Amino acid sequence: MRCIRTILAVGLKGMACLILLSLVCVENPELPSGEVIGQWLAFDKRVLVAAGCLLLAVWVDKKGGEFPDIVSWALIFWGSMEAVRGICQLYGFSDSGHSLYAMTGSFFNPGPYSGYLAMVLPVCLHQYLIGDGKMDRVFAGGAGLLILCVLPAGMSRSAWLAGGVSCLWVYACYADWGIKLKKAWQQYRRLVVVSAFGGVCVGVLAGWLMFALKPDSARGRLFMWRIACRAVAEQPLLGYGMGGFAAAYGDAQEAYFATGDYELWEERVAGSPEYAFNEYLQTAVELGGPLTLCLLAVVLFCLYIGIRNKRFGICGAVFSLMIFSFSSYPLQLPVFVVTAVCLLLACILRNYRWEWMGLVILAGGIGATRLKNDLCMEQACRNWMNARIFYNAAAYGSVEKEYRLLYPLLKKRAAFLFEYGHILHKQQKPEESIRILMEAMKYSSDPMILNIIGKNHQQTGDYLAAERWLIRSTYRLPGRIYPYYLLAKLYAEPDFRQPDKLEEMKQIVLAKAPKIYSTAIEEMRREVKKIK
Repeated sequence: MRCIRTILAVGLKGMACLILLSLVCVENPELPSGEVIGQWLAFDKRVLVAAGCLLLAVWVDKKGGEFPDIVSWALIFWGSMEAVRGICQLYGFSDSGHSLYAMTGSFFNPGPYSGYLAMVLPVCLHQYLIGDGKMDRVFAGGAGLLILCVLPAGMSRSAWLAGGVSCLWVYACYADWGIKLKKAWQQYRRLVVVSAFGGVCVGVLAGWLMFALKPDSARGRLFMWRIACRAVAEQPLLGYGMGGFAAAYGDAQEAYFATGDYELWEERVAGSPEYAFNEYLQTAVELGGPLTLCLLAVVLFCLYIGIRNKRFGICGAVFSLMIFSFSSYPLQLPVFVVTAVCLLLACILRNYRWEWMGLVILAGGIGATRLKNDLCMEQACRNWMNARIFYNAAAYGSVEKEYRLLYPLLKKRAAFLFEYGHILHKQQKPEESIRILMEAMKYSSDPMILNIIGKNHQQTGDYLAAERWLIRSTYRLPGRIYPYYLLAKLYAEPDFRQPDKLEEMKQIVLAKAPKIYSTAIEEMRREVKKIK
C-alpha cells in the first residue's frame, strides 16, 4: 500500500511539473506577433491545475518524489518534443513559427528556440551519466542526441556557447576534473600550462570564427550593449522602471548619434530594439544596478546550494540560461521565466512537506491573482488583432472607434499606441495623435513615432516643432532615409521654405545608401527630384 501511495504521489508531482513546463508548446497565432499575453494566460490556468495536483500528491504521500528529478525529467520530455518538432520543420513536415526561418519549434524565432534546447542539453547529459536503469539512459541519451541534431541548424552562436560550456561543466563535475587537475598541477605543471595556453588559443579561434559567421550581427550586439551602458550611467541606482528599456535606449542612442562622433559601421548596425539582447544590462536599465546585483546574488546563492547538493544537471541548465542571457532576451518570454523559477527552486528544495505546501500556496496564489486580468488582456489583444485588419487596409475611419475602446486596456503596448496615433494622424486629428504618440514613446525606441509627431506638428502649422522632431528622428536612427525625405518636404512648404536646407536634404535622400533597398526608397527619390 505504501509503495502504491508513493508511486501515485510521484505521478501527480510529475504531472504537475509537466503541465507547468508545457508552456513551451503554447502558441497563439491569433494574437499580434511577439505578444506574450496568451502564454501568461496559459500559465495562469496551468499553475492552478499544477497546484491542485501538488496538493493531492502531498495528501497521498508526504515525501514521494524528489523535486529536482521531477523537473529534470519534465524538461527532458519537453526538450525532446521541441527537438522532434524542429526536425519536422526542417524536413517540411510542419510549418515554422516565422515565414523567414525554416525552423523555430513552437517559438517565433530560432534564437529563443535554440536557447531552450541548449538549456535542456546539460540536464540530458547529467541524467544519462547518473542513470541507474537502462531506460533512464536511453531516454536521456536519446533526447540529448535529438537536441544535438537540431541545435546546429538554429545558427544561434549564443545557444552553441551556452550548451557547450554547460555540458562541459556538468561532465567536469561528474568526472571530478577539479581533483584530477590538482594532481596534474602537482606532477606536470609545465604540461598543464602548455595545455591551458592551447585551450585559450582554441577558444580565441572559436570566438573569431563565431564572430566571422555573422559579423554585422555581432557588431550590432556590441553596439546595443554600448548604448545600454550609456543608459545605465544616466540612471544607475533606480533605473527607468519595468518596461522602460526601449524608451531609455532610444534616448541614449539619439544622444550618441547627435554628437556626430561615431563610426559608419555603427550607423549601419543601429536599430530600434525592444530588448537589450543582454538580460543583465536590460535589468540594470529597468531596475537599476543595486537591485540587479541583488537578483544576481539570489541566483548565485541558489546555484551554490544546488552544487553542494550535487544537482549538477539542474545547475548546468541554470548556467546555460545565464550564458544565453548574456547575448539574447530569454527572460522576456514567459516560458523561460517559468522554467528559470522551477530550476532555481529545484536547486534549493529538499523534499520537505512544508516546502511542497509552500509551492501549492505560491502557485495557487499567483494563478488566482493573475487570471482575471490576463483574461481581459488576452481578449483585448484578440480584438486588436481583428481591428488591425482594417488598419492594414487603411480603413482608418471605420476602425478608430475600435482602437478608442481598446485604449484603456492596451495603453502600455507600444505597437498599439503607434497604430492608434497613426490612425488619428490620418484622420486629421493632430493634437490627439501627438498625445497618444507621446505615450508610445514611453515604451518604444522606434523613430517612426518621432516622424508622425513631426508630421502632426506640420499639419497644425507649427513648422519649428515639426523640424525639431524630424531632426530628432535623424539622430535616433541616422541610417533611415525617410526622415530626411520628410524634412525635404517640410523645407519646401511655402510658409517655411528654406532653399539651402531643402537642397541638403535632397542630396542626402538621393545619395544615402539604404540599409535595405526597397521600392519605397525609389519612390521617395523620384518625389524629391520633383521638389523645386
